[in-house]
Amino acid sequence: MELYTAAQMKEIDRRAIEDRGIPSTELMENAARALVREVRSLPIPGPGLQQDGPTAYIAKDGHLLTQEEQAEFWAMRRRSAIVWCGPGNNGGDGVAAARLLLEMGWRVKCVLVGDRAKMTDDCLEMERRLAEAGGVLEDFDSENKEQYMPFDVAIDALFGVGLTRDLEGDAALAARMTRWGTGWVVSADVPSGIHADTGDVMGTAVKADVTVTFSRGKPGLYVGKGAVHSGRVVVADIGIPDDLYPDHPQTMLVEREMLSLPRRPVDGHKGDFGKLFILAGSRGYTGAAALCARAAIRGGAGLTTLAVPEDVYPILAAKCCDEVMVWPWPEDDEAVLEKARGCTAAVIGPGLGQGERAEKLVLKLMKGLACPVILDADGLNLISRHINVLDEREGPTILTPHDGEFARLDRCGLPIRNRLETARAFAQQHRCTVILKGHRTIITWGGGCAVNSTGNPGMAKGGSGDILAGLMGALAAQEMSDADVLAVWLHGRAGDLAAEDKGEYGMTPSDLIEQIPYAIKELI
Repeated sequence: MELYTAAQMKEIDRRAIEDRGIPSTELMENAARALVREVRSLPIPGPGLQQDGPTAYIAKDGHLLTQEEQAEFWAMRRRSAIVWCGPGNNGGDGVAAARLLLEMGWRVKCVLVGDRAKMTDDCLEMERRLAEAGGVLEDFDSENKEQYMPFDVAIDALFGVGLTRDLEGDAALAARMTRWGTGWVVSADVPSGIHADTGDVMGTAVKADVTVTFSRGKPGLYVGKGAVHSGRVVVADIGIPDDLYPDHPQTMLVEREMLSLPRRPVDGHKGDFGKLFILAGSRGYTGAAALCARAAIRGGAGLTTLAVPEDVYPILAAKCCDEVMVWPWPEDDEAVLEKARGCTAAVIGPGLGQGERAEKLVLKLMKGLACPVILDADGLNLISRHINVLDEREGPTILTPHDGEFARLDRCGLPIRNRLETARAFAQQHRCTVILKGHRTIITWGGGCAVNSTGNPGMAKGGSGDILAGLMGALAAQEMSDADVLAVWLHGRAGDLAAEDKGEYGMTPSDLIEQIPYAIKELI
């Protein structure tokens, strides 16, 4: 799915209104209808009812209500909504939604938070239409908060994509109050207080159950805290012609429909599916190397060589059983380089340690290999002391840091502000691909950027990153196009399957590895 920044959406809106002659109030009405559709679809049990699924309800006496009984109940009870509106056009969307709900028989309280003198022309027009329907846009009274609860649904239409400053005063209070005494919170376009481009929380922010975003997705709904505050995101068409959108937006949300894997040729042999070289492992850190190699096998690499220090060779030879060729590296660094040159991709770093010998080997391989190199864990930490090596490399380089490792590479502080743009800038400067791991992992190369949509908190365990590196190495060794994007999506999807099977608490990195083949099957 294409993701557009606030500035891009503002320009697209302008062109639709000024160049195509689409009335701005028509777009606002369409946005309001989209909001109302989602509000009305929410399951809202009433007094004396217990919910049993999305559309089933149980009465006080314990019997499951029939469809006729449910219809009779809802006919007797008016659903209610409070609509929090700012003075801008996002507030106009909310005022229009309040009118539509009122016309449908809902009990509606519509509240203006902000200066009436700053209301836009479209917001004023929606207030006029609300008044014609018998409704009122009330001024926010922060001294009498009890009147703003309880309601079945709170609609957040305080601020849209244009917000760039922290919420303060009444706006901050209203954002917090959206959760007071309500069953559901639905945000219009972007949860108020969330930066539409970065996902950062600006002071405080609404935490929505559903966000109805208009026309196209925005990056801030899928990265950082924005991905947490947005809840379920619904992208609603409001009537802007498709040809007004740029053909190639800078940022995409990676979804299953975008991805595919080729079927293997029936006459293929192991040499057709890539040779992967992995430099990994050290005393006390054999698990990282083993997980990386096992993931590479599950990722379909034809031949996988795991190069390890001689003192841990017996341990890793036992851990990796028969599928991986475990090779104790010799004293001669040139021999290690020649071994790696016989492969179609290399992974460097899981559990490698940061000793002098490891540092020399990493630098030699980075300078001497033309094949794709995936740098992970200690490989990243070692390279952070020799960042110029990235600039000098001839072959493709993929870095897989978490935020702490990236901060060492980029010399930026923690927490990273605007993870999307910071990672993108580093990738452009050093001519590499950056996989910035975390909730909604970011994949960025050149000027392009993708945000992953799979994964869960059960993957937040030591070893998950080693698995990603091995899986990515396997796909790169097979010369898959977009191996980086595929690997990140498959890694997260395998984690989701493991969580479905074992639960987020109890799942292990090994469980994730065992689910990789099933994730792959979904893309063939």
